[in-house]
Amino acid sequence: MTTLKDLSRHLGLSVTQVSRALNGHSDVSARTRARVETAVKELNYIPNLTARRLVSGRSGVVGLVAEAGPDTPEDSVFFETVLGLSGEFSRRDIQFVLHLMPPGTGDARPVYDRLRLGGGLDGFVLLGPCPGDPRIRHLEDSGVAFVVHGRSHAAPPYPFFDVDNCAILHDHAARLAALGHTRIALVDAGPGAAFTAFREDGYRAALEAAGLRPDPALVVRAPMTEGNGLVAAIRLLSDPATRPTAIICGNLLVAKGVFAGIRALGLTVPGDVSVTAHDDVLRAVGADGFAPALHRTRAPIADSWPHLADFLARAVAGEDPAALQRVAPFKVIEGASIAPPPENAH
Repeated sequence: MTTLKDLSRHLGLSVTQVSRALNGHSDVSARTRARVETAVKELNYIPNLTARRLVSGRSGVVGLVAEAGPDTPEDSVFFETVLGLSGEFSRRDIQFVLHLMPPGTGDARPVYDRLRLGGGLDGFVLLGPCPGDPRIRHLEDSGVAFVVHGRSHAAPPYPFFDVDNCAILHDHAARLAALGHTRIALVDAGPGAAFTAFREDGYRAALEAAGLRPDPALVVRAPMTEGNGLVAAIRLLSDPATRPTAIICGNLLVAKGVFAGIRALGLTVPGDVSVTAHDDVLRAVGADGFAPALHRTRAPIADSWPHLADFLARAVAGEDPAALQRVAPFKVIEGASIAPPPENAH
């Protein structure tokens, strides 16, 4: 079995230099770290976690705590994120532990304490932050490293990766308003998550900038599934006197349901109703099946995984959190699912 001394001799570096490179210390140059990582693969070096902990005070193990159960959809962002993060941490020679709690468990802070103190985990990935998230405050108070997929507010002090959800919804709503739509509905995730608040801020700001008054009756919140998209479309569109002429969908699953609801009511896209959506680029659902082609914003969820893994590894090594933050851009994919409202629209 290859040892740390074998790596040292192979590279012509001291044992201390190799050890510090393996443990992510910021005083090791990128070139040296790359040489060490290459040698680790060539020599099939497997670190001894007990020895690593004694030398560095760190275990090389990080975790994700989440609620999930038999009813968690297999096509959800959660499962794709777990798979993506597993691969990224593996590439960095970091062990990744998944701790699942039954849905409705509630307060996860004791779980973090057990994993941190009893399990020796170096840090955590947090998903789905909410405004004033108690998990974030608890981990900050505990002094443990963490990274958040998303943000609990606009300018947090901790490491995070996010997309600009406010700008995404602003783009959708402003584009539809520019086409002449005055009743623009939003079908998005349920209340509580921070990203939905950012999205609604962008939606409302675009409407107000266009001289339109946001109508709470046109905002539907529910888990983002195809079935809920169908129900939302039928609810919004059944009364010709109040129906919107455009619907913004929180993801492609919702959009599939909305398209189905429009067809079920004998309406057409975009003749009667324009439809747009945000696309996380999930493997389980693609944009190719929409007819007409769906107008959408695009920000692949997979883009987050390497950043989250890298930011957490660097946070564990003690880097400044301000250097471990990214708000990713999005793309607009033009589609034929939007048009000016029908002439007979109220």
